Amino acid sequence: MISYNSDTIVDFLQSEIKLSNADISVVLKHPESKNAPLHMLLWQYGLVNIEQLARILDWLEKQVS
Repeated sequence: MISYNSDTIVDFLQSEIKLSNADISVVLKHPESKNAPLHMLLWQYGLVNIEQLARILDWLEKQVS
């Protein structure tokens, strides 16, 4: 699993993907948020589209390289 700072990804999601605090909070309130990657839950709940998911994955990859 990719390790990243939660504040950093939230900042990215808000500034680059244009998600609101409410969008992110919806996902974080669900029990599965403890076991599944945030970006996949955002996609599962329809809060990001496939292009946005690809941008998130690219960003995550850059964080570990």
